[in-house]
Amino acid sequence: MTMKGLYVALVTPFDETTGALNETKLRELVKFHVDAGTDGIVPCATTSENPTYTWDEHFRIIEIAVKAASGKIKVVPGCGTNATAKSLENVKKARELGADGAMVVTPYYNKPTQEGLYAHFMKLADEGGLPLMLYNVPGRTGLNLLPKTVQRLSKHERIVAIKEASGSLEQMCEVVQLCGDAITLLSGDDGITLPILSIGGKGVVSVVGNIVPKDMLAMIAAFEKNDLARARALHYKLFPLCKAMFVETNPTPVKEAMNMLGMGVGDVRLPLVGLLPENREKLRKALADYGLAVKK
Repeated sequence: MTMKGLYVALVTPFDETTGALNETKLRELVKFHVDAGTDGIVPCATTSENPTYTWDEHFRIIEIAVKAASGKIKVVPGCGTNATAKSLENVKKARELGADGAMVVTPYYNKPTQEGLYAHFMKLADEGGLPLMLYNVPGRTGLNLLPKTVQRLSKHERIVAIKEASGSLEQMCEVVQLCGDAITLLSGDDGITLPILSIGGKGVVSVVGNIVPKDMLAMIAAFEKNDLARARALHYKLFPLCKAMFVETNPTPVKEAMNMLGMGVGDVRLPLVGLLPENREKLRKALADYGLAVKK
């Protein structure tokens, strides 16, 4: 399996009154991406607020997403934790539920060495039974998956992609140079997707794709067709909106944006809270400036 193009880090919709998982809305969101032509969705990730829900909710979300996708788009749920045994259990369960792959973040808080990271991911690849997307996000985990470790891991047939959110184009260049086509580099930051494509990346795991998937798809397609002028124009159109998605901690801005656009995904769960009033206005302005119809 290859993972390239637009993968959307899918928000988790909650009931506006009870705060429970809104299963009907989740199905609607998956259909939205099927209809848009999104290549894949990544539920149960940070943007999905996975630290805040139960394991029963986690696996129910995967089950619903897989059924709603009906094989038309890929479903690659987040399965990584900071415990190898639990991560492996999650990957196996995702496989049982019909997921196409699993995204596995570097273990957070316990800060393993590079050798520990290698052993962790290799065990998941050896025994999990699914293609894996590695996820490197030092700003959230406190450690960095280095290019030479990625090179070692890329030799495993089930380790097929890496979502890179280190923010370092230099590091990503090293990954491409060391690994070649053995692993697919995906942007973990919407705002630098085009630069990452230019160094050999093949797509993005997107937050802004929750609201404007067709424009992100169009930018990637323009780049692939070597229409750099159009790709650049779309990049600069998207860029302010991408920045607005991070006026506060993700996924608060994107969920509020979706609610402003009438998508009804509910509030974030504690410990996240709604946007400060001044940031809500910045977000509202960014949506309006983009040309989106703000409904609330």
